[in-house]
Amino acid sequence: MFANKPTLAGDRVTLVPVGPEHVEGLIELCDDPEVARLTGSHTHDGIAPKAALEWYSTRRDHEDRLDLAIMAPDGYVGEVVLNELDKDNLSCNLRIALVGARAFGKGYGTEAIRLVLDHAFATTPLHRIELGVYDFNDRAKHVYEKVGFVREGVQRDALLWEGQWYDSVTMSVLRTEWKPLS
Repeated sequence: MFANKPTLAGDRVTLVPVGPEHVEGLIELCDDPEVARLTGSHTHDGIAPKAALEWYSTRRDHEDRLDLAIMAPDGYVGEVVLNELDKDNLSCNLRIALVGARAFGKGYGTEAIRLVLDHAFATTPLHRIELGVYDFNDRAKHVYEKVGFVREGVQRDALLWEGQWYDSVTMSVLRTEWKPLS
């Protein structure tokens, strides 16, 4: 379903298929303690350069997922991914991660999500795209709602972080709800 790895251009960002040229950005992303907290990544001691290179070098080979680097005028600022494809039910998961403070609050994530959703609903038969977001991540929840995701439910005590439990909010957007970009 995701054999075509497009380049998608917006006003703030351009999404390009991830590749070896984005490894330094992935390492920066994985080394950021705040990104680890927001994504619930307990192994937040970063990613080895060799593992990052192997990961980004093989993403183009997978037809069941779409991994795109988010490029801003100053370079790599994160990634947006459609994964966990369920062909039978025409659904998948969306995940996004920005490199941290230098990328937050600039509209990069909002535009990246809109671009990838518009592409997915225009070029595939997908009906549903879902995600999970930790309840403490108000900035992300606001962005997801702004682009059209609807809150569906809560996974209670889904994340144990530094001795405290946090819920995960499940959200989705359906093809029938999506308002295409002009």
